Amino acid sequence: MSLWIWLLVACLLGYLWKLAGYFVPASLLKNPRMSRIAGTMTIGLLASLTIVNTVASGQSVTLDARVGALAAAAIALWLRAPFLVVVLAGAGAAAGLRLMGWN
Repeated sequence: MSLWIWLLVACLLGYLWKLAGYFVPASLLKNPRMSRIAGTMTIGLLASLTIVNTVASGQSVTLDARVGALAAAAIALWLRAPFLVVVLAGAGAAAGLRLMGWN
C-alpha cells in the first residue's frame, strides 16, 4: 500500500477513536479511579516521548547534547525551579555542549 492510504487509515482511526469518546457514559468519567488512570497514562506518554526525542536519531540510539540538556533540566526541576528556568537551563546546557563539540 502507498503511504497516503496508511495516512488516511490513521486519520480515520483517530477520528473514530475520538468519536467513541462521546459514547462513554458520564458516570464512568467521573469515577476517581478513571481519572487516576488517565493521569498516569498521560505522564507515561510524556515521559516516553521525552526519552525517545532525547536519545533517538533515526533508528539508532545516540548520546549527544540532548542528553546533557535533559540532565540540566532534570536538575533544575529537582531544585524546584520555575518552568521557564527549567527550559532555559536545558537550552543553555544544549548550546554549551554543542559549542564544546558534542553534536
